Amino acid sequence: MADAYDGFREFVAARRIALSRAAFFLAGSESDAEDLLQDALAKTAARWPRLRDQNPEAYVRQVMLNAVRSRWRRRQKISEQPTGDVPERANLEGAESNAVTKQLVSAALSRLTPRQRAVLWLRFYEDLSPVEAAPLLGCSVGTVKSQTHAALARLRQVAPELAPEPAPDRDETGVPE
Repeated sequence: MADAYDGFREFVAARRIALSRAAFFLAGSESDAEDLLQDALAKTAARWPRLRDQNPEAYVRQVMLNAVRSRWRRRQKISEQPTGDVPERANLEGAESNAVTKQLVSAALSRLTPRQRAVLWLRFYEDLSPVEAAPLLGCSVGTVKSQTHAALARLRQVAPELAPEPAPDRDETGVPE
């Protein structure tokens, strides 16, 4: 008799890194992301015999998104950690620069609302259009657009050091001189 979880371990081993990144983006912290992914994988394992021949990764991602949306509905407070100082732009080379950038992005994302993180994840990490993201978020296309705008504005506000430097022949608004 075949194992009910035949292929599940291989699926998790193959897709864990990508799913962990998505969970981190949605949750905003490593510990919350681990919990989110673990819960989603447990739900996927329970339905594995029916999912194994379909698209199990899409199912896991949808479970994670639904869990985050449920938290919004319950209006759970997400702990923010405001700081008084804006970190200076790091000019490090190689791995140190990547680590600093990762920390800066992580800190900036943690200062967004869960809905804003979800919109940015769907729009820019998953590369979905507003029309494709709207049903996943359970809102209108206009709401996706306005939430994207608000999230990007908030990122610019809380992490100006992540913004690209303006080109030398352009002013700070990006308009050619």
